[in-house]
Amino acid sequence: MTEQTARPGIVHLTDRQPQVTGTEMLASLVPPPQFDEATFDSYRSDPAYPSQEDAKQTLMRFAGGSAPVKRAGLFRRAPKEPETKPGVYLDGGFGVGKTHLLASIYHAMPARRKYFGSFIEYTALVGALGYKNTVDLLRGADLLCIDEFELDDPGDTMVMTRLLGELVGSGTRLAATSNTPPNALGEGRFAAQDFLREIHQMADSFETIRIDGVDFRQRALDGHAVVLDDAEYSAELARLAETACVSDDAFDDVIRHLARVHPSRYIRLVEGVGVLGLRAVHQLTDQSEALRFVAFVDRAYDAQIPIAATGVSLDEVFSPEMLAGGYRKKYLRAISRLNALTHAERTPAGPLAA
Repeated sequence: MTEQTARPGIVHLTDRQPQVTGTEMLASLVPPPQFDEATFDSYRSDPAYPSQEDAKQTLMRFAGGSAPVKRAGLFRRAPKEPETKPGVYLDGGFGVGKTHLLASIYHAMPARRKYFGSFIEYTALVGALGYKNTVDLLRGADLLCIDEFELDDPGDTMVMTRLLGELVGSGTRLAATSNTPPNALGEGRFAAQDFLREIHQMADSFETIRIDGVDFRQRALDGHAVVLDDAEYSAELARLAETACVSDDAFDDVIRHLARVHPSRYIRLVEGVGVLGLRAVHQLTDQSEALRFVAFVDRAYDAQIPIAATGVSLDEVFSPEMLAGGYRKKYLRAISRLNALTHAERTPAGPLAA
């Protein structure tokens, strides 16, 4: 089933066994639908955090945009433009607009060949095609955008380091983002250092740009994700299924199914679905299950699919021990996105109305 052929009614994610070829993976390396029209002009920097506007101006220059330049006076020498490095790395908290800026670079840069994907999508491409074939396919690209660069798996990180090193050597420019929790004093700087240390062979290729701010998704939301009781859930899905493709699965069943599907295929699990229904949500205690669920949430958020859920509030799905551990950044980002998706307006048409 594809988005074009999806029909109204209720489907079960656990019935789907998606397959994705390497060619399809490569063709899908474009910004998520919600960023189809992202531009530097549509990025609204927060005046309370000047680093956002500073980052925007720097990235406009990187992308070849028309960032305003201070003009010299009649008898003053114009300031020398800083040397532009082949790569930029956006370091900051989630929800400050880094992906919007990354997509703006993608759209603004006049490039014949350019790609935009998450870190997991690029590593999945290497897994599907092999390292050499991936290099051959991407070699000659003008721009590679990497959203949510991960430092959790040393093997994946070093494979990507080697891949990016070869591409930079052939003239490819790079733009990457990663996440730092807001209000974590000093952690943003450490994140930048961690990134540069892990890709030490090409650290000089990147200009690190710090973006401060608060999570825009939380500005207009209450503190908890929306939870429906069983009757509300059934009535909501029945109403929506009259005109939209809606999924309905027990939370435990989805978690088990995610273990049988490679994360690179999660986007196909939700393809064509207008609203995701999850029954009997409970707190996760297994780290592997939790990380797979994070990857699933990322794909649902990229596709902007609202969620209807019963059971435990989805912002409490990760245990306190997990939130205090090494994957804290991922879990906090997922909570932010889950909160937004449960608050999103669910309409018969399917995709987010707001």
